[in-house]
Amino acid sequence: MRANRFSSRLSNALSIFEVSTLIIDGVPVDAFGCTDVGRVRNVNQDQFLIASLHRSVEIQSTSIPVQEGQRFAPGARALLLLVADGVGGGAGGEEASTWTLDTIVRYVAGSSQFFRQLGPEVEERFLNDLTLAVQWSHAALKERTIETPELAGMATTLTMALVKWPRAFVIQVGDSRCYRLRAGELSQVTTDQTMARQLIEQGALPEEAAERSPLSHVLSQSIGHQEPEVWPVITEVELQSGDTLLLCTDGLMKHVSGPEIAELLGSTSSAREVASSLVGAALAGGGSDNVTVVATRFGHPSPEQAPA
Repeated sequence: MRANRFSSRLSNALSIFEVSTLIIDGVPVDAFGCTDVGRVRNVNQDQFLIASLHRSVEIQSTSIPVQEGQRFAPGARALLLLVADGVGGGAGGEEASTWTLDTIVRYVAGSSQFFRQLGPEVEERFLNDLTLAVQWSHAALKERTIETPELAGMATTLTMALVKWPRAFVIQVGDSRCYRLRAGELSQVTTDQTMARQLIEQGALPEEAAERSPLSHVLSQSIGHQEPEVWPVITEVELQSGDTLLLCTDGLMKHVSGPEIAELLGSTSSAREVASSLVGAALAGGGSDNVTVVATRFGHPSPEQAPA
């Protein structure tokens, strides 16, 4: 099976974090995250986190050093998925991605908006709080840099999905990505925030020249960098049973094409096998960067799971 093609090629640096199935509004969710330093870099500056929201935030799986919560329990109100790709020399990039995920989770845990059922009267405040969570993290990281001058220049991307079934709110800063697979068709939810993409949208750079441009790796926005403020792009995605969401850092896209991502995501394997195979494909293709993926599959509710 194609999903197992790269399984034996995973490097010894692979960090695997597995969770059991979450039930959200009667829909079973299979989520899995893994991260690898790659074959060239010495330090892994990527991080990821999977958390369920009940009456509090329960961290189910993460690469950052926090105490993990218990396994997914039925009745979760939402699902939080994050990946971050740190930028900065020495320990700076790793510190930036770790600090950002930690501050995002602490903000979410302290805001009642993320635990409420969405309705017209609360949705505007909810979307505002999503923006504030990212801006608060940006400010906290810049303050961290002032307190620790040796970390000057550190920054990070952030791609986050907050799932309130049947909707996902995808928050984007930088060039990590979110994809949705539905009925074999892969669609990119996010748009890379790079100088090359900015020039393409302005009509100053042809689309076909983007990948060859050195500006394709220059971020137009990141958390913790010089900008006084950061403005995340929020995209609402409708979900259906059978869909798969993928969050990933650019270490995947450098070596794995869109059609291959779609093929692996569309396999009948578990989220664990799919995520591990994607990381393995990136390593087999050269592993020139850290690579991190979070795969989340939304199943079909059984009669006893379906909401009354």
